[in-house]
Amino acid sequence: MKKVLIINGPNLNLLGVREPGIYGTDSLESINEGLKAACAELDFDPTFFQSNHEGAIIDLLHGSMGKIDGIVMNPGAFTHYSYAIRDAIAAVRIPVVEVHLSDPRTREPFRHVDVLDGVVAGYVAGLGKQSYFEGLKVLADILGRGGNHV
Repeated sequence: MKKVLIINGPNLNLLGVREPGIYGTDSLESINEGLKAACAELDFDPTFFQSNHEGAIIDLLHGSMGKIDGIVMNPGAFTHYSYAIRDAIAAVRIPVVEVHLSDPRTREPFRHVDVLDGVVAGYVAGLGKQSYFEGLKVLADILGRGGNHV
């Protein structure tokens, strides 16, 4: 069984309440429940983590070296400016699939910048909560190939 992390960044703890027209009405807890079932089907042992703090995510990434096979991450706004998270992803050499509920490339211009581009192994956006499930499938494909992150 592959060990995977599902990491959610800032403000994702407010899913279901925060801008439901953009992010949907499902809570993070309900999305995670669905992901547990999907992980079981993919033979993944998931650990879920959400933080509004950049350093907590970086510490988790560092602590995952040699312990975690792959990561699905919705970095939220950290996507647009966190070179520290980018560097941590590059350093740990664990495949990370970046997911987003909305498609940042079709929203405000500042959201078009993705500093994680080039260090993530996969990218899924704009499918609402389905982005997470598709991200798991991308990760399963990567891990099935025995691949490392790009």
